Amino acid sequence: MTEAGDVGTDRYREADHDRFALVPAAYVFFRREGQVLLQLRQGTGYRDGYWACAAAGHVEEGESVIDTAVREAHEELGVVVAPEDVRPLTVLHRGEPGGPAIEQRVDFMFEVTRWTGTPSIQEPEKAADLAWFPFVALPEPLVPHEAVVLRAVHDAGRHGTEMPRLLTYGF
Repeated sequence: MTEAGDVGTDRYREADHDRFALVPAAYVFFRREGQVLLQLRQGTGYRDGYWACAAAGHVEEGESVIDTAVREAHEELGVVVAPEDVRPLTVLHRGEPGGPAIEQRVDFMFEVTRWTGTPSIQEPEKAADLAWFPFVALPEPLVPHEAVVLRAVHDAGRHGTEMPRLLTYGF
């Protein structure tokens, strides 16, 4: 049943889009032998000068989060990752305290241990460096919400526990 004046539909009212925005993104952590591949951000306008996940980006219209992970790996690192090799790590729900609704984020964190090609910087205007780091010696500064995920990966591996399926940050 619909409210008075509403036409029954399978879509939300346009006014609903004004009260809350949620931005989904895919992060792909490339891992090998206790190490993770990170990029040094530059020229993006967000956390430039910070180390970050080597491949990440927003989900585009009509694209699944797995499609996004595969696309970003190719666009940012020049490698091919098969969709079946994209393994979920955790989901991070994060917010910017006091920030606008657009700062409500859901980040799907993935890991890959198999790919074709050699990772290299494909967007030099957005990445100043690309390097492998051991989990026990991550570089500084590290994008804060990504640091939370990387610490959880390290702790789960060190203690033989499961990675949390859901993490929150900024609330």
